[in-house]
Amino acid sequence: MTTAQALVAFLARQYTERDGRRQRLISATWGIFGHGNVAGIGQALVEAAAGGGPGGTAHGTGNGAGHRMPYLQGRNEQAMVHAAVGYARQSGRLSAQAVTTSIGPGATNLVTGAALATINRLPVLLLPGDTFATRPADPVLQQLEVPYAGDVSVNDCLRPVSRYFDRITRPEALIPAALQAMRVLADPAETGAVTLALPQDVQAEAYDWPEEFFAERDWHIRRPAPDTHELDAAVRAIRSARRPLIVAGGGVRHSAAEETLAAFTAATRIPVASTQAGKGALRHDHPADVGGIGHTGTATADDLARTADLVIGIGTRFSDFTTASGTLFSNPAVRFLHLNIAAFDAHKLAALPLVADARAGLEALTAALAGRGYRVDPAYETEYAGAKEAWEERVEASFATPDPTARPTQAQVLGLLDTLVTEEDILINAAGSLPGDLHKLWRTRSRDQYHVEYGYSCMGYEIPAAIGVLLAAGTQQRTRPVWALVGDGTYLMNPTEIVTAVQENLPLKLLILQNHGYASIGGLSESVGAERFGTAYRHRDADGGFTGPPLPVDLAANAASLGLRVLRATTVDDLRKALSEARDAEGPTCVYVETETPDTVSGPPPAQAWWDVPVAETASRPAAVRAREEYDRRVAARRRHL
Repeated sequence: MTTAQALVAFLARQYTERDGRRQRLISATWGIFGHGNVAGIGQALVEAAAGGGPGGTAHGTGNGAGHRMPYLQGRNEQAMVHAAVGYARQSGRLSAQAVTTSIGPGATNLVTGAALATINRLPVLLLPGDTFATRPADPVLQQLEVPYAGDVSVNDCLRPVSRYFDRITRPEALIPAALQAMRVLADPAETGAVTLALPQDVQAEAYDWPEEFFAERDWHIRRPAPDTHELDAAVRAIRSARRPLIVAGGGVRHSAAEETLAAFTAATRIPVASTQAGKGALRHDHPADVGGIGHTGTATADDLARTADLVIGIGTRFSDFTTASGTLFSNPAVRFLHLNIAAFDAHKLAALPLVADARAGLEALTAALAGRGYRVDPAYETEYAGAKEAWEERVEASFATPDPTARPTQAQVLGLLDTLVTEEDILINAAGSLPGDLHKLWRTRSRDQYHVEYGYSCMGYEIPAAIGVLLAAGTQQRTRPVWALVGDGTYLMNPTEIVTAVQENLPLKLLILQNHGYASIGGLSESVGAERFGTAYRHRDADGGFTGPPLPVDLAANAASLGLRVLRATTVDDLRKALSEARDAEGPTCVYVETETPDTVSGPPPAQAWWDVPVAETASRPAAVRAREEYDRRVAARRRHL
């Protein structure tokens, strides 16, 4: 077998197992072919698509897939990684996908997607083609020549954004590298992007492989329990806390610990705030759920954070959006307890670490506290329940649509969608002003409804990720509506995988909100004294700025040209009907609406906590001078938690 044939056959026989559930580790391979992979991985995928292993023998797997390696055709290399990441997240990190590219631009286009995967701790296997290992002709087409190092290629750009990287310069080197790659992909603490760079000559080279290499192999996803010493310290910290607050992160979802968290809060009545990745850990109507936390959080959660004496992180990275750039947790006596499967994260903010799987750790905490009668003071419970109710009134005000003939605001768009969805719907978003509105306002109804990628906040993630989610839903894809929510700026970044959705006849629901520019960065620009410069999609004016008429760009027509059925909405009433029609559609459908800029009264609540974006220390324009004064005031409140 060639190296490429052996790799594909090996991947088709790898499985994960957790809690008695077994599934393929690599379920399919995305690919765009060029001279760097077409004769290697491309040829191997042709053989693997029909099933069968070495010698043509097919084997059962218990899931009906055999040892075939399904192929998925992408249009953009970065987008293929996003689709694979969406698939992995929807699969609970128990199943992943591979992505193969040619050398040169195909390989470097993977870098952004790889960074997103690694930052979000989501598994994806990258198989970029590479230049010749034997160097018969130097340089070859698309080869980067580095005068000081003959062994460097553009694929080395993937090293810092990969959790494991190897270059397969001999066929037999694939054996240890492939095993290490699977180990990392299946490791709940180490997972992320894994890269196996494949020189194009080695891909096509034959080798006599050991038969054992192709045996089915199960990779157990462990649930490590907490250390008894750390558990005792955690219990003491909780029992001494008067105003504890839980910050639920993505680790709750990755561990499938939602029910365990609900049981813990039922016993202790500790309120639960959520990061973007953790939103949905509790349903929005759960008494202990106080909504998003941090710069895009609710007033309820942020006010509790300011007075908390113990912050219990569960599976979160405590990013600057969560901590309001180190200004949110302002109680002088505040301490941190962090339950995380990764020791690197568990020690952040000088926390008491509880290094364990989220579900196993919560089960241990619940059992340890059960016989000790711990529960928060009823007055504290009454306090956050009242604050939660008051916040819901602000949400209702933002969602209200008093004039059905008016153009809707962005918050009203979310409000209309809120009236339509059930716990079956899945919403996907990543960048722009939508993540802030969603984090503050959206009422999450199920553990996997809220899919906002905010570790890397990558524009262009939503459409390909929705395809990955639809593929991960498997037989449910025809019954679970999947919505990709994008602004015009995000749409223009990466619309190409619409063609893939059409090709696969996936019932994607694409919602395009047209506001003629970068709304989020425009607001940020204004707040830091940059005066919204370069953030509007408008013609140039006589002074060289961008204050002329809006550009005559028709994104609805563009989406239609790529094969989508498009429903245009101009009013609140139009939008209500279009969303309902799109939700019932069996094929890929787009709803397009131009949004109105909200006023300060009817619009969504402003940010409830700060975010540090440094402002020019010296400037001649008054806007920047004022912004710097505000910045100095804010930054003075920052503290280090030691």
